[in-house]
Amino acid sequence: MMHGVLYTGVTSDIIRRASEHRDGKIPGFTKRYGLKRLIYFERHDEITGAIVRRRALKKWDRAWKDELIASVNPRWNGLYGAIF
Repeated sequence: MMHGVLYTGVTSDIIRRASEHRDGKIPGFTKRYGLKRLIYFERHDEITGAIVRRRALKKWDRAWKDELIASVNPRWNGLYGAIF
């Protein structure tokens, strides 16, 4: 099942970043494609680990990304409330 465009990013403040995307405050990819829901996230102790993981995920096939998301969020629900 195709769920639309995915965005992969890194931030040190997920609450602020998710809010900016949800509210369409920041110009760029997420605003252009109307991406507003946080459907998956990972926590990392170090930003370098997060950056390495992001680079790896961006190279994955779409089906692999869909499977990863579905493994923790089978209904693809918005998780904005889960980060508080």
